[in-house]
Amino acid sequence: MSDMTIIQDKLRFAFQDMVVYKHPTQNKFFASLSIPSYMRDWLVMRFAGNDGKVNMDEVSEYVKKNIPGEKDWELLKSNMIKGGQKVRFLAKIRVELDVKTGEGLFSLPDLGFPSRKSEAIVHDRVLRQNKEDLLSSHETWGVIECEWNPIGLSGKDKDGAIYLCDFKPFKPYKVDLDFFREMRVEFSLEEWIDVLLLAVDYNPIGFLDTKQKLTLLSRLLPFVEKRVNLVELAPKGTGKSYLLSQISKYGWLVSGGSISRARLFYDISRKSGGLVSRYDYVAFDEVQTISFPDINEVRGALKGYLETGVSHIGEQEVKGEAGLILLGNISDDRMNENANMFTELPVAFQESALLDRFHGFIKGWNIPRMRENMKAEGWALNVEYFSEIMHALRDEIIYRAIVDELLDVPRGSDTRDTEAIKRICTGFLKLFFPNIKSVKDVNLEEFSEYCLNPAKQMRAIIKRQLHLMDSEYRDGVPDINIHRNLLRQLAE
Repeated sequence: MSDMTIIQDKLRFAFQDMVVYKHPTQNKFFASLSIPSYMRDWLVMRFAGNDGKVNMDEVSEYVKKNIPGEKDWELLKSNMIKGGQKVRFLAKIRVELDVKTGEGLFSLPDLGFPSRKSEAIVHDRVLRQNKEDLLSSHETWGVIECEWNPIGLSGKDKDGAIYLCDFKPFKPYKVDLDFFREMRVEFSLEEWIDVLLLAVDYNPIGFLDTKQKLTLLSRLLPFVEKRVNLVELAPKGTGKSYLLSQISKYGWLVSGGSISRARLFYDISRKSGGLVSRYDYVAFDEVQTISFPDINEVRGALKGYLETGVSHIGEQEVKGEAGLILLGNISDDRMNENANMFTELPVAFQESALLDRFHGFIKGWNIPRMRENMKAEGWALNVEYFSEIMHALRDEIIYRAIVDELLDVPRGSDTRDTEAIKRICTGFLKLFFPNIKSVKDVNLEEFSEYCLNPAKQMRAIIKRQLHLMDSEYRDGVPDINIHRNLLRQLAE
């Protein structure tokens, strides 16, 4: 029996209803329908037989009936307006409050509706009952029920609108973190690393070594730890945007173009929070193509936010828990941590005081380009369940307390370096050792190798780059180590 077969058998025994059979061909089918991975796995589980395989014709029929595309919208409108029917379907929805009227207005991005704001209105009852789901996210998936009313906001006949009359958020799993922690002990660390890779659609067999695996999994740090700010430079085709856009509905990927301070932090005219107050992380994909209408305005807001999680926009204090991630492509000849790679970033980010607020650097060139043998095949944790687990882990404070107790920080250490190392270290602890409840549970050698050392290395590259940009910055990080008394206990 192969190692992968053993891991998948363990997964099926330990997690039972939370595993799904993944196959590259299935994944291509769902990708062609623009259905994200977390919803794909839910659909596969819904239609899977005991062997995990699904009848794609059945799935296709379900999707056609329940997840309409833009070409289906006119028929749905006809059923509402001409047929007097309520229509019910699964879709991505965006809701915002209109400042002038106080009404909730919705849009369906995948259906291209509405063309005018006043055409799509949220019933007050629906907004009250689902305020947290509809207003705390920029977009969210759910089961939507709509109806047409010939009298819209104006109160006049023949000024009709489509009303959202019912909404159920897409939350198919109730997360039990204690159960997840308990199941971790069923796997060795090596096996668990492969479990994590399978959960995010990667086949461990496609990686040459553990270093490649750990580099890829470091992309998950903002999924499990609040306000982890990272820079990753990597060759094209290494899956940066896929992981950050398809695995979790709690993240947001900005793909090029211009982005304003209002969209990022707070829109004064609409009195609504921006992306950092709505998501677990905000990633700038192909950051070289990102621009800002007013660089100094955005820089000022970024500095405050990256430092403390708070930014002041006008008279408004904006708080958020989202990590900020810069994703850039880099050519082979530029992949050198001992040369200034930050010249690859847009001008807005080429300021040492701003970059110092990023906690760590991911060497994306350690991750191989996507190949067919890197795509998950076989039994794995389903993406939706795993993304909910990662989201829930963000609120668990015991892990940071353990890290604080474990680490001995020299008195003269730079505060930003210390915080960066501890924050990254905590994220790795949550990913690799979620079962840890106290310092007594920690294997100090594994903690050092898989949490502390990678955290120091990721921060050290940031400091090296800062030193190359500005000689006022020291090259290197504090000599943070595990407390000697704990090491002595281990030796005894």
